[in-house]
Amino acid sequence: MEVTTVGLDLGKDVFQVHGIASDGTVVFNRSIRRRQLLKFFAALPSCLIGIEACGSAHHWARELIAIGHDVRLMPAVYVKPYVKRGKTDAVDAEAICEAVTRPTMRFVAVKSKEQQALLTMHRVRQLIVRQKTQMLNVIRGLLREFGHVIGNGPWRRCASSKLSRLTIAQTYRMWRRACSRRFATRLLLSMTG
Repeated sequence: MEVTTVGLDLGKDVFQVHGIASDGTVVFNRSIRRRQLLKFFAALPSCLIGIEACGSAHHWARELIAIGHDVRLMPAVYVKPYVKRGKTDAVDAEAICEAVTRPTMRFVAVKSKEQQALLTMHRVRQLIVRQKTQMLNVIRGLLREFGHVIGNGPWRRCASSKLSRLTIAQTYRMWRRACSRRFATRLLLSMTG
């Protein structure tokens, strides 16, 4: 029997594939190791492959499209209603296979490497901004313990006479430099001692 639809459940090292023929009979439901996945799909005739849109899904979608398959990504919340029993990789692959054939299913567009690189830059920037805000709030809270009240925002000036010329951003930069010096000193001591 020729496989027409495959549900692919992604994992870190082991993937589960569930393939059906045009009449709905199950052709295979097996696990495949990462290094064997592309060889396995290269041996199959061109077919519809469904994948949950999760980590590494766009990479595998691009790889399978390059081989000649029709790949569709679906949000996991839309696949979940098709899970019939307990949560296992085999059951998830079967649910993905069934969900991809539904006419009302909503799909996620496969992102190119350039699109993913741009999104990665935005996420890293977002993380840095969030961590900087956390650090500024910690510094602000620690300075309050010593009676130095600083208003909200990175450019607010300290209310204390001793710190009146410093902004919270300047305090953050000073603290960061002091921490990096301490880290460098510890690193040197650990390497020599």
